[in-house]
Amino acid sequence: MRYVIFVIDSESNSGTGGEIEAIDSFNEDLRKNNQLIMAAGITGSKGGLLIDNRDGLFSVNQGSLNGDEFYSGFWIVEADDERQAKDLALRGSLACNRKVELRAFL
Repeated sequence: MRYVIFVIDSESNSGTGGEIEAIDSFNEDLRKNNQLIMAAGITGSKGGLLIDNRDGLFSVNQGSLNGDEFYSGFWIVEADDERQAKDLALRGSLACNRKVELRAFL
């Protein structure tokens, strides 16, 4: 099964040197175990567009989700089951020193 692990942050490019090294090590472990599908950092919320075209609303606004937190990166991983995916999310959270959100691909 495939899962996405979203990294949650409150400021852009806030990773320290030690955090970047830990993330690189986590990524390498994922590669070695054939669990990494894709990983990337993404721009902060000010660089995003929040788009709502439900019912033809055609609303396009600068920004992101409400509040101070936003997704600052993600991993797409392969896991045998939800337990293994949770373990990977726990390891990813530790590596990047941020909260993460885990969701299964449908």
